[in-house]
Amino acid sequence: MEKPFEQQLEKLKTRVVKMCSLVDEQVALAMKAIMNSDSGLAQSIIDRDSEVDKYDVKIDRLCQRLIALNQPVAMDLRMILSSMTINKNIERIGDIAVNIAELSPILKEKPAFFEKLKIPEMFELATEMLKNSIDSFIESNAILAQKVIHLDPRLDQLNIENHHLILGFMKESSENVEPGVALIVLSRHLERIGDHAQNIAEDVYFMVEAQMIKHRYEKYFFDQAPEDI
Repeated sequence: MEKPFEQQLEKLKTRVVKMCSLVDEQVALAMKAIMNSDSGLAQSIIDRDSEVDKYDVKIDRLCQRLIALNQPVAMDLRMILSSMTINKNIERIGDIAVNIAELSPILKEKPAFFEKLKIPEMFELATEMLKNSIDSFIESNAILAQKVIHLDPRLDQLNIENHHLILGFMKESSENVEPGVALIVLSRHLERIGDHAQNIAEDVYFMVEAQMIKHRYEKYFFDQAPEDI
Protein backbone atom coordinates (compact mmCIF):
# COMPACT_ATOMS: atom_id res chain seq x y z
CA MET A 1 0.00 0.00 0.00
CA GLU A 2 1.33 3.44 -0.98
CA LYS A 3 2.27 5.64 1.97
CA PRO A 4 0.63 9.08 2.36
CA PHE A 5 2.05 11.76 0.07
CA GLU A 6 3.61 13.75 2.94
CA GLN A 7 5.49 10.67 4.15
CA GLN A 8 6.76 10.04 0.63
CA LEU A 9 8.02 13.62 0.40
CA GLU A 10 9.84 13.21 3.69
CA LYS A 11 11.35 9.96 2.42
CA LEU A 12 12.55 11.79 -0.67
CA LYS A 13 14.17 14.54 1.36
CA THR A 14 15.84 11.98 3.63
CA ARG A 15 17.31 10.15 0.64
CA VAL A 16 18.63 13.34 -0.91
CA VAL A 17 20.23 14.38 2.39
CA LYS A 18 21.85 10.96 2.83
CA MET A 19 23.24 11.07 -0.68
CA CYS A 20 24.55 14.60 -0.10
CA SER A 21 26.25 13.48 3.11
CA LEU A 22 27.89 10.54 1.35
CA VAL A 23 29.19 12.68 -1.51
CA ASP A 24 30.38 15.42 0.85
CA GLU A 25 32.45 12.77 2.64
CA GLN A 26 33.74 11.40 -0.68
CA VAL A 27 35.06 14.82 -1.67
CA ALA A 28 36.76 15.37 1.68
CA LEU A 29 38.39 11.93 1.57
CA ALA A 30 39.50 12.38 -2.04
CA MET A 31 41.40 15.53 -1.14
CA LYS A 32 42.83 13.81 1.93
CA ALA A 33 44.08 11.02 -0.33
CA ILE A 34 45.77 13.61 -2.56
CA MET A 35 47.33 15.61 0.28
CA ASN A 36 48.54 12.50 2.16
CA SER A 37 49.51 10.47 -0.94
CA ASP A 38 47.25 7.70 0.34
CA SER A 39 46.59 5.25 -2.51
CA GLY A 40 44.55 2.91 -0.28
CA LEU A 41 42.16 5.71 0.66
CA ALA A 42 41.93 6.77 -2.98
CA GLN A 43 40.89 3.25 -3.98
CA SER A 44 38.24 3.11 -1.26
CA ILE A 45 36.67 6.27 -2.68
CA ILE A 46 36.57 4.74 -6.14
CA ASP A 47 35.02 1.56 -4.73
CA ARG A 48 32.27 3.47 -2.88
CA ASP A 49 31.05 5.29 -6.00
CA SER A 50 28.50 2.54 -6.63
CA GLU A 51 26.70 3.60 -3.43
CA VAL A 52 26.24 7.08 -4.86
CA ASP A 53 24.91 5.62 -8.11
CA LYS A 54 22.35 3.54 -6.19
CA TYR A 55 21.03 6.64 -4.42
CA ASP A 56 20.82 8.39 -7.79
CA VAL A 57 18.55 5.69 -9.20
CA LYS A 58 16.38 5.44 -6.07
CA ILE A 59 15.82 9.20 -5.88
CA ASP A 60 14.97 9.45 -9.57
CA ARG A 61 12.43 6.64 -9.31
CA LEU A 62 10.81 8.11 -6.21
CA CYS A 63 10.50 11.54 -7.84
CA GLN A 64 8.91 10.04 -10.94
CA ARG A 65 6.45 8.04 -8.85
CA LEU A 66 5.49 11.04 -6.74
CA ILE A 67 4.71 13.12 -9.82
CA ALA A 68 2.87 10.35 -11.65
CA LEU A 69 0.66 9.24 -8.75
CA ASN A 70 0.01 12.51 -6.92
CA GLN A 71 0.10 15.30 -9.50
CA PRO A 72 1.68 17.70 -6.97
CA VAL A 73 1.47 21.47 -7.33
CA ALA A 74 3.11 24.61 -5.93
CA MET A 75 5.79 24.05 -3.26
CA ASP A 76 5.45 20.27 -3.35
CA LEU A 77 6.01 20.14 -7.10
CA ARG A 78 8.98 22.52 -6.87
CA MET A 79 10.47 20.39 -4.10
CA ILE A 80 10.25 17.24 -6.24
CA LEU A 81 11.60 18.92 -9.38
CA SER A 82 14.44 20.49 -7.41
CA SER A 83 15.26 17.15 -5.79
CA MET A 84 15.65 15.60 -9.23
CA THR A 85 18.13 18.22 -10.43
CA ILE A 86 19.94 18.38 -7.07
CA ASN A 87 20.28 14.62 -7.27
CA LYS A 88 21.98 14.89 -10.66
CA ASN A 89 24.38 17.57 -9.45
CA ILE A 90 25.29 15.57 -6.35
CA GLU A 91 25.87 12.46 -8.45
CA ARG A 92 28.23 14.43 -10.68
CA ILE A 93 30.11 15.74 -7.65
CA GLY A 94 30.49 12.11 -6.58
CA ASP A 95 32.04 11.38 -9.98
CA ILE A 96 34.40 14.32 -9.51
CA ALA A 97 35.49 12.91 -6.12
CA VAL A 98 36.40 9.68 -7.93
CA ASN A 99 38.28 11.64 -10.59
CA ILE A 100 40.25 13.45 -7.89
CA ALA A 101 41.09 10.15 -6.19
CA GLU A 102 42.33 8.77 -9.51
CA LEU A 103 44.93 11.57 -9.65
CA SER A 104 46.54 10.28 -6.46
CA PRO A 105 49.21 8.05 -8.14
CA ILE A 106 50.42 10.92 -10.34
CA LEU A 107 50.57 13.32 -7.40
CA LYS A 108 52.13 10.87 -4.95
CA GLU A 109 55.29 12.94 -5.13
CA LYS A 110 54.27 16.61 -5.02
CA PRO A 111 56.31 18.98 -7.20
CA ALA A 112 58.23 21.71 -5.40
CA PHE A 113 55.84 24.39 -6.68
CA PHE A 114 52.77 22.71 -5.15
CA GLU A 115 52.90 24.91 -2.04
CA LYS A 116 52.67 28.03 -4.19
CA LEU A 117 49.31 27.02 -5.62
CA LYS A 118 45.85 27.88 -4.34
CA ILE A 119 44.70 24.24 -4.18
CA PRO A 120 44.02 24.17 -0.40
CA GLU A 121 42.15 27.48 -0.61
CA MET A 122 40.09 26.19 -3.53
CA PHE A 123 39.25 23.00 -1.64
CA GLU A 124 38.16 24.95 1.42
CA LEU A 125 35.97 27.26 -0.64
CA ALA A 126 34.48 24.46 -2.77
CA THR A 127 33.60 22.38 0.29
CA GLU A 128 32.10 25.44 1.99
CA MET A 129 29.90 26.00 -1.05
CA LEU A 130 28.91 22.34 -1.14
CA LYS A 131 28.07 22.22 2.57
CA ASN A 132 26.07 25.45 2.42
CA SER A 133 24.17 24.33 -0.66
CA ILE A 134 23.22 21.10 1.12
CA ASP A 135 22.23 22.99 4.27
CA SER A 136 20.15 25.43 2.22
CA PHE A 137 18.17 22.46 0.90
CA ILE A 138 17.73 20.88 4.33
CA GLU A 139 16.62 24.20 5.86
CA SER A 140 14.76 25.53 2.78
CA ASN A 141 16.97 28.60 3.20
CA ALA A 142 17.03 30.93 0.18
CA ILE A 143 19.46 33.37 1.85
CA LEU A 144 22.04 30.63 2.35
CA ALA A 145 21.52 29.59 -1.26
CA GLN A 146 22.33 33.15 -2.33
CA LYS A 147 25.53 33.04 -0.29
CA VAL A 148 26.66 29.97 -2.21
CA ILE A 149 26.01 31.65 -5.55
CA HIS A 150 27.95 34.77 -4.57
CA LEU A 151 31.04 32.66 -3.68
CA ASP A 152 31.37 31.08 -7.12
CA PRO A 153 33.24 33.96 -8.84
CA ARG A 154 35.97 33.75 -6.18
CA LEU A 155 36.42 30.04 -6.86
CA ASP A 156 36.58 30.68 -10.60
CA GLN A 157 39.28 33.30 -10.03
CA LEU A 158 41.38 30.92 -7.92
CA ASN A 159 41.17 28.35 -10.70
CA ILE A 160 42.40 30.89 -13.24
CA GLU A 161 45.27 31.89 -10.94
CA ASN A 162 46.28 28.25 -10.53
CA HIS A 163 46.31 27.70 -14.28
CA HIS A 164 48.59 30.68 -14.87
CA LEU A 165 50.97 29.61 -12.10
CA ILE A 166 51.12 25.98 -13.22
CA LEU A 167 51.70 26.84 -16.88
CA GLY A 168 54.58 29.05 -15.83
CA PHE A 169 56.21 26.23 -13.84
CA MET A 170 55.66 23.77 -16.71
CA LYS A 171 57.54 26.11 -19.05
CA GLU A 172 60.47 26.25 -16.63
CA SER A 173 61.12 22.49 -16.63
CA SER A 174 59.91 19.42 -18.50
CA GLU A 175 59.84 17.59 -15.16
CA ASN A 176 56.94 19.79 -14.13
CA VAL A 177 54.78 18.83 -17.10
CA GLU A 178 53.18 15.60 -15.85
CA PRO A 179 52.40 16.79 -12.30
CA GLY A 180 51.47 20.18 -13.75
CA VAL A 181 48.82 18.68 -16.01
CA ALA A 182 47.45 16.65 -13.08
CA LEU A 183 47.28 19.79 -10.92
CA ILE A 184 45.49 21.74 -13.65
CA VAL A 185 42.94 18.92 -13.78
CA LEU A 186 42.64 18.90 -9.98
CA SER A 187 42.08 22.65 -9.90
CA ARG A 188 39.42 22.31 -12.58
CA HIS A 189 37.70 19.53 -10.62
CA LEU A 190 37.48 21.76 -7.55
CA GLU A 191 36.08 24.57 -9.66
CA ARG A 192 33.46 22.17 -11.06
CA ILE A 193 32.39 21.16 -7.54
CA GLY A 194 31.67 24.83 -6.96
CA ASP A 195 29.66 24.99 -10.19
CA HIS A 196 27.51 22.06 -9.12
CA ALA A 197 27.07 23.56 -5.64
CA GLN A 198 25.89 26.75 -7.32
CA ASN A 199 23.42 24.72 -9.40
CA ILE A 200 22.05 23.16 -6.21
CA ALA A 201 21.72 26.58 -4.61
CA GLU A 202 19.83 27.88 -7.65
CA ASP A 203 17.44 24.93 -7.41
CA VAL A 204 16.90 25.61 -3.71
CA TYR A 205 16.15 29.25 -4.46
CA PHE A 206 13.59 28.13 -7.05
CA MET A 207 12.07 25.66 -4.59
CA VAL A 208 11.68 28.24 -1.82
CA GLU A 209 11.00 31.46 -3.71
CA ALA A 210 9.33 30.11 -6.88
CA GLN A 211 11.77 32.19 -8.96
CA MET A 212 14.00 30.72 -11.64
CA ILE A 213 17.40 32.41 -11.32
CA LYS A 214 19.73 30.26 -13.42
CA HIS A 215 22.15 32.36 -15.49
CA ARG A 216 20.53 35.63 -14.39
CA TYR A 217 20.38 35.52 -10.60
CA GLU A 218 22.03 38.93 -10.18
CA LYS A 219 18.93 40.61 -11.59
CA TYR A 220 16.94 39.27 -8.65
CA PHE A 221 19.59 39.93 -6.06
CA PHE A 222 19.90 43.55 -7.09
CA ASP A 223 16.17 44.13 -6.77
CA GLN A 224 15.20 44.47 -10.39
CA ALA A 225 11.52 44.02 -11.03
CA PRO A 226 10.47 40.64 -12.50
CA GLU A 227 8.91 42.38 -15.50
CA ASP A 228 12.33 43.76 -16.42
CA ILE A 229 13.79 40.24 -16.78
